[in-house]
Amino acid sequence: MNTKIRFGIVGTGVIAHRFANAIKNVSNAELVAVASRTKENAEKFGNEFNIPLRFDSYEKMAQSDAIDAAYIAVPHSGHIGCSCLMMNNGKHVLCEKPMAVNTAEAEEMFLCAKKNNVMLMEAMWARLVPGTLKMLELCNNGVLGDIMGVEGKFCYTMDEDEMDHHVFKPENGGGSLLDVGVYGLNFASWYLGKNVKSINAQSDIYNGIDSHTCAILKYENGAIADISSAVLLRKPNEGYIYGTKGYAYLQRFYAPQEIRLHFNCGESETISVPYAGNGFEEQITHFCDCVANGLKESPVITAEQTIYITKQMDEIRKITGIVYPQDKAKGEN
Repeated sequence: MNTKIRFGIVGTGVIAHRFANAIKNVSNAELVAVASRTKENAEKFGNEFNIPLRFDSYEKMAQSDAIDAAYIAVPHSGHIGCSCLMMNNGKHVLCEKPMAVNTAEAEEMFLCAKKNNVMLMEAMWARLVPGTLKMLELCNNGVLGDIMGVEGKFCYTMDEDEMDHHVFKPENGGGSLLDVGVYGLNFASWYLGKNVKSINAQSDIYNGIDSHTCAILKYENGAIADISSAVLLRKPNEGYIYGTKGYAYLQRFYAPQEIRLHFNCGESETISVPYAGNGFEEQITHFCDCVANGLKESPVITAEQTIYITKQMDEIRKITGIVYPQDKAKGEN
């Protein structure tokens, strides 16, 4: 294998653009290919980022010997098909979050990775940025005392001319929970662990998807996480981590570039923790390090973590009555 991991991007949307910009700043990776369902989109994206290989089908890129790994940047419902296509052709896969629409899909994808002896990692980039690493260090060192509460809100609103977006389509695994609530659930697990005693949730339903979801997670030790997500309602994109000695305020809770600590004694401190670029660089570097070292699973963004969060999303959807076509299909097997 080359010194640099040779990537191909599947998809040409907003997230694919962010990845393509970030990989320019990563020393152990290079972007050599892009695949789209249309030749026009592949050529346009390839020209924009000076990518040598442009494929007008995902199958053609999967069969190419020119790439070592694929970044999956299509809508949620396409993650399993594109990921397994690439892995069945011996390619390592970094798949955009949420990695799967439901737990059955996630488990199938990890089994596919194991069968093909390749690496599969969910692109939960926020877990690897400097702000998250620093916040975890502070909490692990007891700076805030025992962590007993977490709040996180990731809520935005789409414009009227964007209502055909895949986030509003149940068949695409749409809705706020999978699109951005996944950040809040991961955030809670990073700081409160996995000993969840109970989950309560409410959703506002729009066209078969959750346009607004609020979830309360109660932990065995008494800690509580308060997570909300929305795609038709704007709330401040902020979060808090509450400890027995004080609390942290994070303007972008899941991937902060600044940490504001407020202690019970009245003192406060602000810590700057900027990204290396747009925030995706760290996950690309980490993924490539894992591949270069022969790992088939990230020691940080593990299969267990991805499946754990996916199960939580399944449970919340069950509580609030959100059902996707993929759920019915899996249930019939």
